[in-house]
Amino acid sequence: MRYRLAVTMGDAAGIGPEVVVKALADKGIYQNCIPVVVGDRAPLEDALGFCKSDLRLRQIETPGEAKGRWGEIEYLDTGLLKKGSWTYRQASVLAGEAAFQYIVRAIELAMAGEVHGVVTGPIHKEAVNRAGHHFSGHTEIFAEYTHTPSYGMLLTSPRLRVIHVTTHVALREACRLIQEEPQRVENAIGLARQAMELLGIAQPRIAVAGLNPHCSESGLFGTEEQDSIAPAIRKCRASGMDVEGPVPPDTVFVKAMAGMYDVVVAMYHDQGHIPLKLSGFVMDGESGTFVSMAGVNSTIGLPIIRTSVDHGTAFDIAGEGIANAGSMRDAIEMAVQMAKVKYPEG
Repeated sequence: MRYRLAVTMGDAAGIGPEVVVKALADKGIYQNCIPVVVGDRAPLEDALGFCKSDLRLRQIETPGEAKGRWGEIEYLDTGLLKKGSWTYRQASVLAGEAAFQYIVRAIELAMAGEVHGVVTGPIHKEAVNRAGHHFSGHTEIFAEYTHTPSYGMLLTSPRLRVIHVTTHVALREACRLIQEEPQRVENAIGLARQAMELLGIAQPRIAVAGLNPHCSESGLFGTEEQDSIAPAIRKCRASGMDVEGPVPPDTVFVKAMAGMYDVVVAMYHDQGHIPLKLSGFVMDGESGTFVSMAGVNSTIGLPIIRTSVDHGTAFDIAGEGIANAGSMRDAIEMAVQMAKVKYPEG
């Protein structure tokens, strides 16, 4: 069984088209999936040129027409970007609008059952907002357009899995939400279990990070642990879940990477993102380029599968052909892995 996946191109002014082209040059991708790129021909042609790729482009009208032949990138053309209508390394309303429309189209395809999942390339949040779409990121767009009230951001690398209680909000706001809305912690723990089940882990070991240093030292550095986090953990344990915590944030990720937990529930964006990227990204200090980018961002709780690269548009290197496509390959492979669980009969 090969699963049909919509792959959005991302912002054309960044490295999105490049990492898509490079990932789809991997013959192994086609063993388990039929990728269909949602984007525009002009940026894909550009990317093939500066990547010196001999892959061919084949425009199709519906995902059902895709053959999934290696050496041929099959794509749906939205007609939004033409040659020269965008500038590399520059945020623009046009590129932001196009990137947004690629996402909406892919969501529609998944909701209609025309694809088994969506894999997204990086977008530029400022460009999307300048185009009039006021979302803080992919996660919120998917939640809105799939009418999903409870969802979470899962990050994975080869050695670590992290899901977040809060994501794209100011740190001050994250602390307020955790204190005043303790059900968010309970929801995140439930989403952590759901995510692990999608990855084939039936009885996941879940660790919940504290918010404050040393989990507040019994209230010396805050009360969020005793007021919100610990009660949520107790409720989840009572329902039969294997949950430990709150675990001090400075040690929980070390324990997870040692294999003690299957997933960590992080309280806010950077608490989860920093260890995940340290575990999966490797940079060459002299050139400033990434030698390895192993990491996937998934939205859990949606009625559809959505995975993504775990990096941004990288405007600073766009158009040079030097972007690392490792995260895009990983995102495609994880979407396939989830599809095998969600759609066992195809």
